[in-house]
Amino acid sequence: MPFEPPATRIGLGLAAVGRPGYINLGRDRDLPPDRSVEALRARSHELLDAAYAAGIRYFDVARSYGLAEEFLAGWLGDRRDVVVGSKWGYTYTAGWRVDAPVHEAKDHSVATFDRQVAETLALFGDRLDLYQIHSVTPESTALTDPALHGRLADLAASGVTVGLSTSGPHQADAIRAALRVQVGGEPLFRSVQATWNPLEPSAGEALAEAHADGRTVIIKESLANGRLADRDADAIAAALRRPWATVVLSGAATTAQLASNLRALDITDPGPLPAAEPPAGYWRHRASLAWA
Repeated sequence: MPFEPPATRIGLGLAAVGRPGYINLGRDRDLPPDRSVEALRARSHELLDAAYAAGIRYFDVARSYGLAEEFLAGWLGDRRDVVVGSKWGYTYTAGWRVDAPVHEAKDHSVATFDRQVAETLALFGDRLDLYQIHSVTPESTALTDPALHGRLADLAASGVTVGLSTSGPHQADAIRAALRVQVGGEPLFRSVQATWNPLEPSAGEALAEAHADGRTVIIKESLANGRLADRDADAIAAALRRPWATVVLSGAATTAQLASNLRALDITDPGPLPAAEPPAGYWRHRASLAWA
């Protein structure tokens, strides 16, 4: 079964604070000049404390988010009422540098899964609730590799929910392909995380199908990597209004941003928002964003 959804439908992702460089706009404003491991550990824990105090109970990390898994694992303590989700399939390669030529390397092979699931479990142990394949696209071998599906089914049998995240202009195709994957006559992927925001809503129908089929649906990048930051609460409220959305992630890098994001919970009508862009153009623009 999918993990039990938290009472507060906003979750917190640590992509922006688990490593010194990321593609979100405004990072020079949001983060201090000191982006050492200890500085970002402290910032992550400050955000986690504020989120928990505000009622947030779903927290999202990934192997490729620098030390985000380590930061979250070190904060958990005896907080047994939280849901921990992580992702595998990208390896962090930047060496804690903002100016690294390559920040992450994608590989959905069995060998990468074996290595990364061991690394994740070494940090979280039985605290891991959800493990997702990172950024699946329709051509990903993760959708067709029976050996990998067997490994994932074994993980699911241990009590960890298995899911995937998607990216790119053909998210809907990847989601629908994932919904068809079965092992032993049972659906393999019980959770789907996808980009949805007013500029890029193209995955909406497929996410509605996933929800109707009993899968957990997590929305990421609801602020389009900062492009909608000036309407943050309205954009998150628009995502929360999707009846198929289980959790909408905040990617806040400051407690002030988090507080502003949380205003979405009280907005019943977000009003007009920027019009949708063609998916191919949206993802070309995202690919052009500089790591900073």
